[in-house]
Parts: sequence; structure tokens; C-alpha cells
Amino acid sequence: MKPIFLNRRDVLRLGGVAALGTAVGGSLVACSSGGPKMQYMFWGSTAEQEAVEGMLSSFQGTLPEDADLTVEPLYTPDDYDTKLNALIASNRMPDIAYINNPMAYRLAEQDRLLDLGPYFDDYPGIGERLPEAYNYWSETQTFGTPAALEIMCLFTNKKAFSEAGIELPPVTADGAWTWDAFVDAAYRLTVDQNGRRPDEDGFDTTQVARFGTLANMWSAAWYGLLLSNGVDVVDESGTTTQLNSPEAVEVLQNLVDLMHVHRVAPSPTQLGNNAPSTPSQLASDRLGMAIDGQWALLDISGADFEYGIGVLPSYGTPSTASMGGAIGISAETEHLDEALELYTYQSDPSVVSLFSSGLWMPVEEKYYTDDELVKVWIDNDAHPEEYRTAVVDYTVSSSKRYFAERMKNFEEIDKVIVPAMERIQTGEEDVQTVMDEVAGQLNDGMLQGFYPNPLV
Repeated sequence: MKPIFLNRRDVLRLGGVAALGTAVGGSLVACSSGGPKMQYMFWGSTAEQEAVEGMLSSFQGTLPEDADLTVEPLYTPDDYDTKLNALIASNRMPDIAYINNPMAYRLAEQDRLLDLGPYFDDYPGIGERLPEAYNYWSETQTFGTPAALEIMCLFTNKKAFSEAGIELPPVTADGAWTWDAFVDAAYRLTVDQNGRRPDEDGFDTTQVARFGTLANMWSAAWYGLLLSNGVDVVDESGTTTQLNSPEAVEVLQNLVDLMHVHRVAPSPTQLGNNAPSTPSQLASDRLGMAIDGQWALLDISGADFEYGIGVLPSYGTPSTASMGGAIGISAETEHLDEALELYTYQSDPSVVSLFSSGLWMPVEEKYYTDDELVKVWIDNDAHPEEYRTAVVDYTVSSSKRYFAERMKNFEEIDKVIVPAMERIQTGEEDVQTVMDEVAGQLNDGMLQGFYPNPLV
């Protein structure tokens, strides 16, 4: 499932409450049958809405015939945090809800979310998930995991690679491209309307037929590159940033250079304010390859073109970011057993179509290590042949949880990082200078460490 703050992705790639009503009406879509209800609040696209509501309907069918309980979906596509906060303030918190990670940690610390640790033994579907996926707010208390996981990958237009006469990106972590190899491929994929490449005389930057790649300045996109170069956003204590280190500046400068030096990626000006999505640009042959979230596979697989998927380029240690929006159970739920059953059920690839469709990845470890269970969600037309090594194995061997989902005070930290990325992507400011300014702000008491995860 996509974290709700992924809406920032489109911005960075350019380089009310009263309506809730007594029945949670307005833009929250819910059923209205009488009797006791167990509410499930979620965000997402219309495709996700359809799949989640189908899952909830299926779960409803598993309840005993004499169960006097209706599972009520609260689909909330807009102003999610505002509406959830309003429900909480009026003591009407949904039984289960997608929750933006910073809010989830805050609610957990206020004892508003259920600690799932005591239920691990009775519900192995909750207790046997990928260790990195758990959200602990103390050394012994966890509000669980996302319903699904995601990682960053490299998507390709196979036709563009064939026309350029180059091999597709590596599909195993140990074979990952170097950054120079990635840039070289981007050069060969980029052509103007006259068939010239950026390294040829007469290349027309105003008439580019296809760019080789995108310079994705969203922090989740470059986090894996940063890790592969031997640094993190912050040190191990989580109190001093490394964003102004030579290694971090190298990664960020290289992204900026894709646009303004190599000219193999569109600048913010070239993209404009209403740029098509990455899947659309790949499918229309406007783009050769791009780093994006695994969730893009849903739209990519639905488009009419031949696509592929590979691992990210590496500076030395193959790495990628894993992530997923939090989901929690209200500590005040009156339907504890059913809520725990549903919490398990929602993450089962055999009953939720969003896994096989390409939008979601499982959180249970066995779906990455058991060959037969891996087939349950990837043995279909949406997932290309190389998916097993390029995504499944890559997740196990080379992923690290996205720092934004582990850091305390991230909402304030994000207000520093995002504007800095917007500044450097123009190519008009020195990356080192901007990152030194960022370090000055973050290191002035803003960094407060990580939430613990005793499992990793």
C-alpha cells in the first residue's frame, strides 16, 4: 500500500470536518445498515477502493451466520488526516484504519492504538511478518505493520532498449549497474526528434522525443542510492544528519546532473506542472526507464507496451527502500477478536487481488521464501518473469525501511528536506551549499532519533 505522503512524489518529480456528520458521511463512502459495525477506514485509488471493499465483503462472509456485526468500509480519498483526526477527537475512531506513520506513532504513544505484540502467538499471520515491516513505538510495543509492503525498483520500456541496442538492466542485486553504467544507458535511450543523442552535436533539448530516465528527487527514490554509497540520511543515533556528507552530496549531485549536465532526464521546466505519470511516459515511449515504487506495476501492467523491471543502480552495496503506510487497530475497539482476524485477513494474497494485480507486496515473510507461496501472488500476467529476482529476492537481500517511517519528528524534518530538493533540482544552486544549510537546520535539535525495532 502506498504511504499517504507519496502525494509529494509528483511535486518533487518536477526535476471539511463538519461534513463528516453523525454517520461519517460527506466524502467518506460508507454503508448504512443498522446494527453493530466494525469500521475500516482507508485511502487509495478507485482501483484500491474496489479491491479493499471486495476484501471486506469477502471477510464478512467468513463471520458466523449468527454474528450480529457488519464490516463497514470508510473509503476516504481526500483530506484523510483531517477526517481521521475529527473522528478521533469525537471519540469515534474506526476499529481499523490506514494511518499516516507520524500520526500512528503519536496515537500509539497516547494509548489509542492496540499493542499487537501479545497476539503474535495466537495470530501467526500478524506475528510472522518481515522484521523490517513492524512499527514499534517502544522496545516492547508495536501497532503492527502496513497491510502491504512496497520497494523502489527500476522500470523499463523494452522497446526503447531494443531500439537503442543495449541490454536491459540487471535483475539481481549482485549484478546491479554502477551509476556510470546507468548514465551510459540513459544517454543511449535519449533521442531528440531528429534521432540525435545528448552526446552528439546538434542535440535539440527543446525537441526531445524520448528521455532516457527521470531524476526522481523524492527522498524514497534516492534513499537506496544513498545507502548504496555507504551513508544514511542520519547517523545511527538518529540525531545527526549525513545529508551534507561527500557521499550524500555525490548522489544528489548525480541526480541533478541527469537533468542539467547529461540532459538525459527532463528538468522541472521541461516536465511542466501537469506531467504524465511514470507509467504513462513509459507506455507512450517518452521515457526509457525510471526509478519508481513497485506499486506502479498496477498501471504499467495495464498499459499496452512491453515492460520490464530491474534492480536499482548501485554505488557499491546494492540497496533499495522498503515502505508502506501504517495500519492500526483502535485500542478501544469493541470487536477485538474480529478486528484481529480482519487484520490478518487483509494481508493474505490469496484473498486480496491487489497483490496479484501488482499494486501491493506481502508483509508475511513466507511469501518471499516459500516458492509455492511466492507463486500465489507473482505467477500471473502482471508480474514479468524477472520479478522473482528483481523484486522478491531483492526485497529480502537489499531493502531497508524508508527512514521517513522510522524517524521521530518526521513531519518537521520533511519540511526541511522537501524544499531543499526543490531548490537543487533547478540546477541553479550548489548542492553542497544547500545540504550544509539543511544540516544546520536538522542538527539544531530537530533530529530526535528513531523509533525502535527490536526485531532488526
